[in-house]
Amino acid sequence: MPAATDGPPSESARRAVEAVWRIESPRIVAALARYTGDFALAEDVAQEALTEALVSWSRDGAPANPVGWLLATARRRAIDSFRRRSALDERYATFARELTEGEANAGATPHGRSDDLPWDPDRIDDDTLALMFISCHPVLSPEARAALTLRAVGGLGTEEIARAFLVPVPTIQARITRAKKTIAAAGVPFELPPAEQRRERLGGVLSVLYVIFTEGSTATAGDRLLRPELAHESIRLARMLSALLPDEPEVFGLLALCELTAARFPARTGPDGEPVLLADQDRRLWDRSAIRRGRAALARASAVGRGLGPYGLQAAIAACHASASSVPDTDWERVVLLYEALGRVAPSPVVELNRAVAVAMAHGPQEALEMVDELVASDRLSGSHLLPSVRGELLTRLGRTDEARAELTLAARLCRNTHERSVLLRKAAALP
Repeated sequence: MPAATDGPPSESARRAVEAVWRIESPRIVAALARYTGDFALAEDVAQEALTEALVSWSRDGAPANPVGWLLATARRRAIDSFRRRSALDERYATFARELTEGEANAGATPHGRSDDLPWDPDRIDDDTLALMFISCHPVLSPEARAALTLRAVGGLGTEEIARAFLVPVPTIQARITRAKKTIAAAGVPFELPPAEQRRERLGGVLSVLYVIFTEGSTATAGDRLLRPELAHESIRLARMLSALLPDEPEVFGLLALCELTAARFPARTGPDGEPVLLADQDRRLWDRSAIRRGRAALARASAVGRGLGPYGLQAAIAACHASASSVPDTDWERVVLLYEALGRVAPSPVVELNRAVAVAMAHGPQEALEMVDELVASDRLSGSHLLPSVRGELLTRLGRTDEARAELTLAARLCRNTHERSVLLRKAAALP
């Protein structure tokens, strides 16, 4: 959130601006992008309007129609930008006319009417969906997609995004700036892609949301295992996407996966922030409301699709854990079958590694170790702490303690998360 320059804003004004922006930012930016035809300009003038709101609302109080106030202010900023560019064309004339005719009803004063929004507040329109597809456009790098999505669609500030991904604020600012320039240079229009392109590019949108959620559910680095604020933002965006695309099964599959995984958050860490392994978690702490929402989304994915996709299959695996009262009580045979299906539709070494863990629970560690050794031989997960971590666990169960200690020590050396590393080192030190 930008800071005001004309004196410190009041706390009530700051809270009001942040609340409106967090809830309505996708629609605000989307409406401005449609009006201006320039995604970068829309985002910039929206931020300028926020800065002006901090000053004005501190002085005059929040308007009756805060969204309309922000839109009217941002439109004026857009007109100023076109004037500075000497672009006195039809767009400028249209904007000026709209502003002159509608400013009284746009909420530009504290007494503006609250029902004069440029959208139906009970309907999520195509502008928001277009904004999400643009933020996740294939011309952008994965890192830029995640940053731009959280900024433009999620309404997060650069400091929040930088904190979530443990990178400097200038790095996030550079990614967002570069992303907007890339979109402009590629001539990406602000419009909803045609139906056939929408289906092709939906995978990229879901991938971005999954990356954001994964970083929130298990941080790759730093001194926190969980970043729940990031994970819950991903869930919020997934819910929004499911409302926009109610007939896409994988959207509901991703939503189900996120809800069922996040349900375990309350039990995944102890009082000191140390990780609590699945076998040791107090399942009474699991969020039953999130489990119900996850199951409902999974049922929806099954109902609207012809079989589950990659996200739906992962959600089905998470549902197996959510249904079990303990690790031994889990239907591991079904989990193995689901991982086999997942390996066919979305093959990856991580899927194979997780399948090996399920096989160890269903059939014993020896068969699982053979699968893990095949992964080691293929060198497909080199540099990841996950492979030696799982191999160390299997060797421990087989009584090969010297080898297990070496693997767990290697995993700790490769792990970038402080808490995960300490758990691995404790396991290695506890071996006889």
